[in-house]
Amino acid sequence: MVLFIKHIDIEGPGTIADFLEDNTLQYSIIDLSYGDKVPKLEKDFRAIICLGGPMNVYEEEKYPFLREEDVLLKRAVDEEVPFLGICLGAQLIAKATGAKVTKNPVKEIGWYKIVLNDEGLKDDLFKDLPEVFKVFQWHGDTFTIPVGRKRLAFSELCQNQVLKYGRNTYGIQFHVEVTKDMIIQWADAYK
Repeated sequence: MVLFIKHIDIEGPGTIADFLEDNTLQYSIIDLSYGDKVPKLEKDFRAIICLGGPMNVYEEEKYPFLREEDVLLKRAVDEEVPFLGICLGAQLIAKATGAKVTKNPVKEIGWYKIVLNDEGLKDDLFKDLPEVFKVFQWHGDTFTIPVGRKRLAFSELCQNQVLKYGRNTYGIQFHVEVTKDMIIQWADAYK
């Protein structure tokens, strides 16, 4: 089963859930904003996908579930559970693997070009994509790339777009899951 971790009701699995349903793959969604508890790591998790949200990883006092999520993500990394972090999820996995998460000099909101570097062009997740392509962004923070981690992509406004740790842990700043309806909802909610 694929586990989705949501941090706010309007930032759901979108196109990724569509793909899983089209391929009859089971998934489960927990929504921390509704009080769902961060689960224990279970053997039947085929992957964990951690979604976005308006909070920041360094706001643990305001959002205590972030501490519990950090424990889960560190364990997932240790046990090599395939992991994809999107936006806030990328920043959470970056923190869990030793990166520093800070404000980016500017917010990226909208469609922007990202560039795959040599590592990204060779990586299994991105190898069939062009070197430069447009993605939908909605973030204000960024992360460092610690020693032993790989940066796979960058953009003009945010140097660290994709973090890879080990064989199967990825954090991406941009939103591959977004749908047209989600973009409209976010624009209304986040102004």
